[in-house]
Order: sequence, then structure tokens, then C-alpha cells
Amino acid sequence: MTPEDRFEVRAAVRQAVSVSIATGLYGISFGALSVVAGLDLAQTMVLSLLLFSGGSQFALIGVVASGGTSGAAITTAGLLGLRNTLYGAQLSPLLALHGWRRVLAAHLTIDESTAVATAQKSRAALRAGFWWTGIGIFVVWNLLTLVGALAGDAMGDPKAWGLDAAAGAAFLALLWPRLASRVMQLTAALAVVVAVALLPFVPPGIPVLAAGAVAIVIGQVARQPRQPVTVTEYVPDGAANVPQDGGGEQTPGSSDPDDPGDVGRPGGPSDRTEEP
Repeated sequence: MTPEDRFEVRAAVRQAVSVSIATGLYGISFGALSVVAGLDLAQTMVLSLLLFSGGSQFALIGVVASGGTSGAAITTAGLLGLRNTLYGAQLSPLLALHGWRRVLAAHLTIDESTAVATAQKSRAALRAGFWWTGIGIFVVWNLLTLVGALAGDAMGDPKAWGLDAAAGAAFLALLWPRLASRVMQLTAALAVVVAVALLPFVPPGIPVLAAGAVAIVIGQVARQPRQPVTVTEYVPDGAANVPQDGGGEQTPGSSDPDDPGDVGRPGGPSDRTEEP
């Protein structure tokens, strides 16, 4: 690993740690809200450990708290969790994992781990950013979910602590540097407009998927065309038989009609004398 790669890996780890702390803090809010919604401590922790997708977790307990059926809660959480499928399709060829590591990576593929990973420039930094963010959030989130579930009603309204803004602020900090180009700005603006416009009319999760579809369409349309082959890249037929250090000299057996032959070379026509 080059010094530049090591520097990028360290930067990715620092970014991952800061995002893990900011996002994991919101776990205490989930734990408290889950208990208030009617789930006990064990149910809250199993849900958090196995589902591990913040938006889907909050969507599920929101349906439960409003008196919805278990089927409605699972469907809502599942629709919102479909976005992780898009993340997985993007990260799979970049991480190139197999076996149990691939299964673990699938469980840790969330908004923040994807954002940190894809913001990196090198493969080593990408992998470090993904693993440190995914594992960091998993640990901090679930520990604070336990704290929130134990505290329960004693915390009051978790939103009064301002923790609901921590995860959004961390994600915005990751997104902001990537909005430098006009294409990225247009993509973000259209995604927001589509998501907000759909909110009153469709189930939770659909606006997020629609916003993702907008980004995919714009990405395909704005893809840079392949650069044409330049003159210097063109290799004519038979050029492989021409040595590069022989002054354009051809190998025996070549038959170029414009080749001057052996004129000017020792043993060539200009150096031979005619027999009398």
C-alpha cells in the first residue's frame, strides 16, 4: 500500500468514526420510542439487531404505535428497506466479497456505510470506510437502543433532545461535497421534489424509491460518451512486426511497396559494386 493509499484509508476511518457516533446517537431515540409504542425490551433489541435499518425500524414502530396490523408494519418497513438493494448492487462489485463476509456486508449495507464508502477514491479507502462505518454504527446504535429502551418514558419526548436531527445532519455532511457539479445538483433537486410531491399520496418508502429512480435515470442520461480513438492510439496492421528501435526497419519478409528497401544500409544496394 502506497503512502497516499494509507493517508486515504486514515481519512476514511476518521470520517467513518464521526458518522458512526452521530448516527448511533439516534439509536437512543429508537429504543425509547419502541418501548412507548408497546414493544418490550427483548422485542426492541431483536428488531434493532436483525433489521438494522434505521428508517425501516422507525417506520415499523410508527405503524405499530398507530394501531396498524403486523402485516402493514412489515410491508411498510420492507418497502422502505428496498433502497438497500440499490446500495448492494452498487457496492457488490466494488467490495468483491465472498462467503460469510458477503453476508455480513449485506447486513451492514445502509445509507451511511454506502455514502462513506462511495465517497472514497481508492479501493482500500472504500473498503475501510464501508467496514468502519457499518460496524461502528451497528455497535453504537444497538448499545444506545438498549439505553433508550431501558430509560423508556423517563426520557420524555426523544425529539426534545435533538437526536432526530443528528443522523440527518451527518448524512447531509457526507452529501454536500458531492454536489459540486451541475449534474449532481440537478439530481438532488429533482429527487427532493419527487419525494416531497409523493409523500401525501403513497405509502412510506415509495418516495425514497422514486427519488432513487430519479437519480438512476439522470445518471444514465448524463453518462459521459466514450472518448474516440486518437491518431496516436491507432495501430496499423502489421505494425507489430516493426521494431521500434530500428529506425523504421522492417523484418525480413515484409512487402511494403513504398519501402526503400536496403538503400543506405551496409550491404544494401548502394554499398554493392557491380560485377564486371
